[in-house]
Amino acid sequence: MEAAAVVTASAGAVLLAGLAATALLAERVASVAVLAALLLLVCLRAHSPLRRVYLAGAILPGLALFFLWPVLGTEGYHVLWSGPQVPVLGTLDVTVEELGGAALNALRLIAVGLAFTAYALLLDHDRLLASASFARRSALAVALATRLVPTLQRDANGLVEALRGRGLAVEGLAGHARLLSPLVAGSLERAVNLAEAMEARGFGRATVTRAPRPPWRAHDRLGVAVAAVLVLAGLLWL
Repeated sequence: MEAAAVVTASAGAVLLAGLAATALLAERVASVAVLAALLLLVCLRAHSPLRRVYLAGAILPGLALFFLWPVLGTEGYHVLWSGPQVPVLGTLDVTVEELGGAALNALRLIAVGLAFTAYALLLDHDRLLASASFARRSALAVALATRLVPTLQRDANGLVEALRGRGLAVEGLAGHARLLSPLVAGSLERAVNLAEAMEARGFGRATVTRAPRPPWRAHDRLGVAVAAVLVLAGLLWL
């Protein structure tokens, strides 16, 4: 994929993990905003039909957190807006401190979501799995789980098209909820077929074979070093 042309899959995964960890450690809104913007630019390089879905899944929860945090939070004394009294929750108000906390945590969530989006859309997961010298079972589980979302969406689109061909329109929440049962059944069948294919290819044996690993180049090592520096900066200064 595109990121593999710049750095190897393993170095790219380390760099994305470092960016996500830095966003979680940083305490300044501006620093996290810069990281989120950088990750957004990286994600926009992906030429995938699923790009909008992943971007929506990364950004919309952060926006929802930004709007809910000031209303449900109780911190700060500089009140900008005071709302009604609600049982259990108390007075719904918005303070300057709550807005700052909402922006920081919303940007953190968006940055982490964008890091996963870049991981899912830009990295070559086969190369990433092949480069794993330890915890190979965990790496395989992560790679398979990453591919689950686009596979489920492709199955859902196929079901919708099949129903339309029979004169049935899938509309609204109730209509899409009916797709859950066949999607779960298809996922279980696919899991069984995958397990049988892995067993037939000798997965889990003591002696394994693997494809040649691409050699690490200078920018691969530079990416890992940048990830470590970013995490340290997020812990100490950002």
